[in-house]
Amino acid sequence: MKGAAVGGQAAGWRQSPAARQALAQARRLIRLAFRVRRRARRAVVRVSDRWRRSLQLRVITATFVVSGVVVTVLGFVLMQQIAQNIVASKEKSAANVTSVGLGVAQNWAGVRSLPNASAGQMMFAIVSNLQSTSSTSGTDYAVLVTLPPKYQGAPVFSGGASVGFSGRVPSPPAALVQQVEREKRSHSGVLRFEPHSMSVLSQPQTPGLIYGGPFGSVYQLYYYFPLSAEQGSLAQAQRTLLLVGIAVVFLLAAIAWLVTRWVVIPVRLAARGALLLSTGNLDERMQVRGSDDLAALATSFNQMAASLQEKLRELEDLSQVQRQFVSDVSHELRTPLTTIRIAADVLYAAREDFSAAPGRSAELLQSQIERFESLLTDLLEISRYDANAATLDAEPVDVCDVARQSADVAQQLAERRGTKIEFRLPAEPCIAEVDRRRVERILRNLLVNAVEHGENREAVVTVAADSVAVAVAVRDFGVGLRAGEEQLVFDRFWRADPARARTTGGTGLGLSIALEDALLHGGWLEAWGEPGRGSVFRLTLPRIAGEPLAGSPLPLEPGPADVDAVAVELPAEPAFASDPAGSPGPGQPPGSADPAAAGQAPATASTQAPGREREAGQAPGASRESEVPARG
Repeated sequence: MKGAAVGGQAAGWRQSPAARQALAQARRLIRLAFRVRRRARRAVVRVSDRWRRSLQLRVITATFVVSGVVVTVLGFVLMQQIAQNIVASKEKSAANVTSVGLGVAQNWAGVRSLPNASAGQMMFAIVSNLQSTSSTSGTDYAVLVTLPPKYQGAPVFSGGASVGFSGRVPSPPAALVQQVEREKRSHSGVLRFEPHSMSVLSQPQTPGLIYGGPFGSVYQLYYYFPLSAEQGSLAQAQRTLLLVGIAVVFLLAAIAWLVTRWVVIPVRLAARGALLLSTGNLDERMQVRGSDDLAALATSFNQMAASLQEKLRELEDLSQVQRQFVSDVSHELRTPLTTIRIAADVLYAAREDFSAAPGRSAELLQSQIERFESLLTDLLEISRYDANAATLDAEPVDVCDVARQSADVAQQLAERRGTKIEFRLPAEPCIAEVDRRRVERILRNLLVNAVEHGENREAVVTVAADSVAVAVAVRDFGVGLRAGEEQLVFDRFWRADPARARTTGGTGLGLSIALEDALLHGGWLEAWGEPGRGSVFRLTLPRIAGEPLAGSPLPLEPGPADVDAVAVELPAEPAFASDPAGSPGPGQPPGSADPAAAGQAPATASTQAPGREREAGQAPGASRESEVPARG
């Protein structure tokens, strides 16, 4: 019951207006603290970014800080020296005044006898006489004459006399009194002094010097010298040094700003000119003023820009000539090639009537002419890209269907090798605005390469999509790629192993054309590979033509589990793969012989059914890669 009562009281307190107001105020304070924190963080980021980018800011700040430290150290040393000089001068003048006063007091009548009833009047007369010289000496001080405690009673009834003190007369420091008493006994004639705070001549409590010495039989004389004037002089010197130091620091910072401005502005202009040159504005030049080092920089920059412009113009002319030559040769070769093709078809059709050697020659002639035609087609396509004449005929298509339809040639090659192509497709269509012909050409090249270089292991085609992009990854488990070859593989006529024979008679331009097709879509074509782990070629295209890409729905590098689970040895290549009877017929590409002619049924189990059902455990990864990959 007691707990319920306490809980009810707490609930009632939370529902009270005061509690609600307190909670609202706390929330407002928390939100304000978060806003202040965010603004402070943004300010720090802006300042740090400006600090990294601005050489002028760093030079000015360094000059300001270093000059401030130097001026502070110099000011401290100067103030110490000035203070020591002022105090030493004050000590010297105070010692002179005290010596003169002790001489006067020592010659005063009656001071050599023991104190009597008239000792009080005598001490007052002495201090009055000694203090009157304060105005003539130009030094303000107070004078005190005292007696030892044992003489302050009868018949004197006085502890001493003083002149010049404000308020209560201070007692001399005990240490100084002891030194004066020892001086009385030793008769050395040395004046003793101590720094002490005092109030003299209607002034507030100020630091000062107290000089003392014995005279007469038992009398003691003390001079109080305030350092108020010296303090004022030091304060004035400090203010002067402070103002001069601040002026010097800002003057040095202004000089650094001016000097760095003279240097940084030409450098900034050179950087701006270099940026414009890099963007293709080859007419950019710097203004040359004078004949100093900066003028030499501007002159060298202008000479570099002119030389670069001339070289680029020469290269453009040479490239134009080469592109025109390739295009013209490709076009001109079509007419004789057509004639040769007709003649080769006639010879190939009659090869059964020839003996073994001429028949085999007719077959080789047929295959090489087909390769020659493919090479001419690729050269014409490359020349279109070089001339910027390639166009994109984009339309909404299902990339999954395109991936399946692109596997015809590669599937025939895989059946001859006894391998399979596995598709991992999403359940939903992957619609994107693409040029179907070009995308099919890209995937056909990737699949043929995956089967040819897969070392008789299966090839895996994975399709995935997100809200802005569609990706197709072709994975093989063959020889793989060495470090650095993931970029070289897209170069024209590049081969990883020049001694390796091409079983499909490729032209060496397939991946180069595939990369150009991907870039024409505004997409990416990337490669990954490791020796012994195979390779991956990933094509990423925007769903809407022309939209920029920020990532890919598929990862480029496979995980270790993918290699362990899928990369298994498959049976060796069947003997019929090298059977001459399997040679391609007229009009068929090399390596595309009909597997049924060799007594083999088509390996339809190697691909999925026309539907898009995914195999269990084989869904493609949907993680987005945040980095923007390099484009070939």
